[in-house]
Amino acid sequence: MIESMTPERLLHAYRKMAEIRCFEERLHKENLSGDIPGFVHLYAGQEANAVGMCMHLSDIDVIASTHRGHGHCIAKGCDILAMMKEIYGRAGGLCGGKGGSMHIADLSKGMLGANGIVGGGPPLVVGAALTAKTLGSGGVAVCFTGDGASNQGTTFEALNMAVVLKLPAVFMFENNGYGEFTSSSYAVGCTDIAARAAAFGLPAVKVDGTDFFAVHAAAGEAVARARAGGGPSAIEARAFRFFGHFEGDPQLYRSAQELQELRTKYDCLQIFRARVLAEGRLDGARLEAVDVEVAALVDRAVEEARKAPQPAPEHLLTDVYCSY
Repeated sequence: MIESMTPERLLHAYRKMAEIRCFEERLHKENLSGDIPGFVHLYAGQEANAVGMCMHLSDIDVIASTHRGHGHCIAKGCDILAMMKEIYGRAGGLCGGKGGSMHIADLSKGMLGANGIVGGGPPLVVGAALTAKTLGSGGVAVCFTGDGASNQGTTFEALNMAVVLKLPAVFMFENNGYGEFTSSSYAVGCTDIAARAAAFGLPAVKVDGTDFFAVHAAAGEAVARARAGGGPSAIEARAFRFFGHFEGDPQLYRSAQELQELRTKYDCLQIFRARVLAEGRLDGARLEAVDVEVAALVDRAVEEARKAPQPAPEHLLTDVYCSY
């Protein structure tokens, strides 16, 4: 797969992963200021999953996210400046500063939103995929969900309905090893999430979620199958979140050695860099230039978010109900 990717495409993949990492690392620091309302759940460590999938999607395609939604937003093309304002609860945010981190969305980009309900995304994706099939739009609906939500009844029903109706849907299970504070090895009866999904009658594969190229290849096959009318697929991508379940999580369920190994052995950005440099696909100077540009963009996003006003009081009762 790497052989078929142009240097520009490879650089785009690295840029999106770097944007997610820088955005999340900065939020980890900014959250300590007390200026960010509500809970924050960081996606750092799982960047290859979001980018590997979303590089196959366009604005006609939709994604449903989880409570850990910043990475999915950025990968889908949402504006980083407006995202930061939203997380700070300021006017000019993607949702007017009224949704915050756990409800961040941009329908114009096909980002249906982060979701605080575990297993809330799969039914939304079934509805979106049914719409795409009914209207013949050629669109695909992708659900990002975790190992915790893989146990939810909503997920099981969504998988079954997607198969029965042969919908253009892809279910990506991001298995980061923990559902909140509980190890998936304890909470998931069948440790092979992909095999359990396959029991519903759809193709399902397991990939190394720290390897962008493995994710990109599996996602490409699944999206192409859905777009061609071949029905739904499932992907289990194993990756690891670098931070706690939420900001402030003491992570007593993970050893210091485990936390250290995440950064040294399972960093998808470093794995990407090592491969493209070793194969001469990109040079270090171009990658470092991207890092500088991304850092400047995130700095600007934080600066603008801090200066942005609070949402106007008269907007309090808007966006409460949707009228058709």
